[in-house]
Amino acid sequence: MTTQHAGAGRSGPQSTSVTSESPFKPPLVKAVFRDVTPMHVSRSATWAAASVTRTVLTEIVQGARAAAAADRRKLIPGDLLSAIDRNVELEVGTTWYDHSPTFRGLTGVVYDAEGVVVPSRGRGGSRRPSAVVGAHRFEAGVRKLLRSRGTAAVPAMVRDLDGIASVFLTDLARDAAMVVREGGVKRFGSVVQAMPDEPAPAPFPKDFLGALSARSGDGRTIGRDDILAATTMRLFGGLRQRALTEAREAAQNPSG
Repeated sequence: MTTQHAGAGRSGPQSTSVTSESPFKPPLVKAVFRDVTPMHVSRSATWAAASVTRTVLTEIVQGARAAAAADRRKLIPGDLLSAIDRNVELEVGTTWYDHSPTFRGLTGVVYDAEGVVVPSRGRGGSRRPSAVVGAHRFEAGVRKLLRSRGTAAVPAMVRDLDGIASVFLTDLARDAAMVVREGGVKRFGSVVQAMPDEPAPAPFPKDFLGALSARSGDGRTIGRDDILAATTMRLFGGLRQRALTEAREAAQNPSG
């Protein structure tokens, strides 16, 4: 997949309202964590993880809307590919790519206006790929998020957003559990994406990095700060900054 700098082709940061009810419910979020680790997940950590996932999915939807044809009523998988191609920050939940026909579009698969794969003449039919274990549990939340952004999507696009949300949250849970086991972030890195004529994003302050390298609390509970630390490992650029800001507020002022 050809990617451009994160600043290319973007219409500007799109922020979500952290005071609105999250489309990803705490019981579903906790179910993902249970699939990954036996550790207890605190209430604030649950809300923070739900918020980070919402921020990521909202950015993907906004990017797809910007890439979609103006006269089309619903988003299609091709819009997702265009959004990721324009903004490398949106390339998350990559485990899903191996399970979705959408990403085989990079090798020649064509979709019609309704998001249905157009069969190749040289192929007698393709075997439907198996789904990622645990995917498809976020469909209701994805549809709610789409409505909140004033748009809709064809079933194939909903399936992709559902799968990406599931595998992203699973990756976030694994990273948070690792932070707890290791007593902090031991393998922190920073990636800066910027256009040549744009100023580079401000680096994290030293006290923030120091706080990530060591954690307090017991080794059996994933807390809010562990989710924030995992977010710094999983995301980068402006998307990471927005996810961290909104997750902190969501954990302090949970809704629903």
